[in-house]
Amino acid sequence: MKPKSMTSLIAKSVTVLAACAALNASAGTPAKAPVMPVTEPETLFDSVGADLSVAYDSRYYFRGLWFADNIISSFINLSIPVIGGAAEDGAGSLTWGLGGGYISSLQTPFQNAAGVNTRNGFDYSEYDLYTSLSYDVGFATLGVQYQYYGYPDTYSGTFNGVSNAAGDAELGLTGAHEVGVTLAIPLGAFNFSTGYYYDLTINGQYFQVAADYTYAVNDWLSIVPAIQAGYGIDYYTGTRGPTFAGVATQSSGFTHVLFSIATPIQLTKIATLTPYVAWNFAGSTRNYMNATHDNEMFGGVKLSVSF
Repeated sequence: MKPKSMTSLIAKSVTVLAACAALNASAGTPAKAPVMPVTEPETLFDSVGADLSVAYDSRYYFRGLWFADNIISSFINLSIPVIGGAAEDGAGSLTWGLGGGYISSLQTPFQNAAGVNTRNGFDYSEYDLYTSLSYDVGFATLGVQYQYYGYPDTYSGTFNGVSNAAGDAELGLTGAHEVGVTLAIPLGAFNFSTGYYYDLTINGQYFQVAADYTYAVNDWLSIVPAIQAGYGIDYYTGTRGPTFAGVATQSSGFTHVLFSIATPIQLTKIATLTPYVAWNFAGSTRNYMNATHDNEMFGGVKLSVSF
């Protein structure tokens, strides 16, 4: 036998003997059970979503009606899952929403009784409290909601501490209750929504439709054009009589059409900065009420943190 073949045979024999020794040593020793990972119990705040935001707007328009200039607002919204969806896309899930916010004017140009423009004396503030239930049906999300609007300076604001619409059953209110139903349909980057709202305080009705499209420029920047339109029935048109500031009033009709372009900037995983510019076109129930131009441009910026 050649030396090389002898060496190979010895090496194989040593390997087999070592394997047998290892097998004999482990004979009779039970195998260890696999260690299962310990799962932490899920708590409420592991599933609750929260959003905090602060914003500045050069003009405050709500449903086509101008309220004030140069406002600062802050909001908090909570999203609490009630029932998880059985489908992968979340269909069948029920979510409870809670939120609130505060809005206040920093400085608003105002024309006093003598017809002189002044930046002193006008005040507007508002606080909102709301709750909702949203149900995901797969192709759309249905919602019902309740909201309370508080107006410390009355609905029309105050000048030197006196309501700008004292004695008006609508425009002089200090608070209002509202219920609504909503429908939101996502179609890829396109979103369509509509809502019906009933004001329990003035028995007014409001309808709204809106749409937007999100164009992702890159991982941190998007461009979002949007359009919104509203129609009111006996919805905050004043109760002073057949005229308002010398113009014939209209109790029902279109409130506005609003075009806007926003550019959300993802600053961190949880923080987003969103500047925007918007154009408000007043409708037949707003153009005689707004203390501004019928059609005008304004803008603002919002910082939001989500976790």
